[in-house]
Amino acid sequence: MAAHTQEHKSHTALIWKVFGILSVITIVEVILGILKPDVLHLTKILGTSPLNIIFLVLTVIKAYYITWFFMHMADESKSLRRAVVWTSVFLIIYLATLLLIEGSYINDVLSPLVKWSY
Repeated sequence: MAAHTQEHKSHTALIWKVFGILSVITIVEVILGILKPDVLHLTKILGTSPLNIIFLVLTVIKAYYITWFFMHMADESKSLRRAVVWTSVFLIIYLATLLLIEGSYINDVLSPLVKWSY
């Protein structure tokens, strides 16, 4: 019977690199959430503030890193990776668009009735 040998590569450096990237993104999100710069918070682009768009993009980047490295998608077949990634991308875009459109509609309808505090 032939012995099966598998090399085991240590991914410690990669894990620390991904941890560092996720930490930096989270720190940026927290700082932006605390400071809420007026130029990013009170301006409107595509029906929402640039701050919301920045949060959405940073969240998608974090989701990518978590899925790709910690859920081991990098080791899967190309077709499975594409199925998971593209389905997630389209679902995230759809939900974000739906939330932004509906949130803008609710704001437009209720703004004469409710005083929004900024």
